[in-house]
Amino acid sequence: MTVAIVDYGSGNLRSAAKAFEREAGNSPVLVTGQADDLDRADHIVLPGVGAFGDCAAGLRALPGMIEALKANVIGAGKPFLGICVGMQLMATRGLEHGIHEGLGWIEGEVVPMAAEGETLPGGLKVPHMGWNELALKGASHPVFAGLAPGVHAYFVHSYQFRSTDPATVLAEVDYGGPVTAAVGRDNMVGTQFHPEKSQAVGLALIANFLAWRP
Repeated sequence: MTVAIVDYGSGNLRSAAKAFEREAGNSPVLVTGQADDLDRADHIVLPGVGAFGDCAAGLRALPGMIEALKANVIGAGKPFLGICVGMQLMATRGLEHGIHEGLGWIEGEVVPMAAEGETLPGGLKVPHMGWNELALKGASHPVFAGLAPGVHAYFVHSYQFRSTDPATVLAEVDYGGPVTAAVGRDNMVGTQFHPEKSQAVGLALIANFLAWRP
């Protein structure tokens, strides 16, 4: 098994790579910006830190990467995990500092959690930063297998994924109201929280993802 973590300049990927290396054992973990590396990978991870538009532009700046993602994830059906902005990029579009096209894999928009300068109900501030309790939705997804109700994960974000189809929302978190914490369909899953920063819960999710054969 080979894991490819897509590097498109969205931030320091060291912590994500270390977490995947720990759970992958002797299997190679490639942090790569080369599109053809995805052809040799069995699992694909798209992380992301920063603004939606900047991340989308960075991803499209890599020669052949959008095409390789489509061929391997949509075409070949390889297991895919988007993390934070990597999850948001699965949406139809993002509305952060303008309107930016996403990958369009899960229909929906990435919108502000609150208007600029405003707080959420209960006086909660944006960004949503820190540990919060996950509420898993519907039948348990294989990537969340074995996680007890009420486990906590680590979040850092100011924008949220609003999915058109509620069936694609795998988990929510309460932060001034329900906020999408994970989405998925078919061979694709995305988490708004950071598994690599979520200690035992995050490592369990990564192990589940690496064992997942959709």
